[in-house]
Amino acid sequence: VPLVDSGGGSVQAGGSLRLSCAAPASILSFNSISWYRQAPGKQRELVAAVTSRGSTNYADSVKGRFTISRDIAKNALYLHMDDRQPEDTAVYYCKAVRQTLEHKFHYWGQGTQVTVSS
Repeated sequence: VPLVDSGGGSVQAGGSLRLSCAAPASILSFNSISWYRQAPGKQRELVAAVTSRGSTNYADSVKGRFTISRDIAKNALYLHMDDRQPEDTAVYYCKAVRQTLEHKFHYWGQGTQVTVSS
């Protein structure tokens, strides 16, 4: 189940950017779909997630600045990044999780680079 991330780039601090994740199947078929990021020399961390029921959660570092949203008709997930800061520089990945009775499947996008300069 390939996920395709896009929308990254090099930007200045303070502005807005939207990342997109295209899924090949209905995003409602996943138990949850999320954005992660990995900065150089650091572990990958959860940025924001939304469940199939629409519940969301965010990392403390992005609360009030980032918004996760989805377009069910387009099988798309978005991350709206406002007030970007240099510490937001990272590769951003889309991740989807599908749980069956016996297995839990994790699917990742290829990542999109976001670089924020001060």
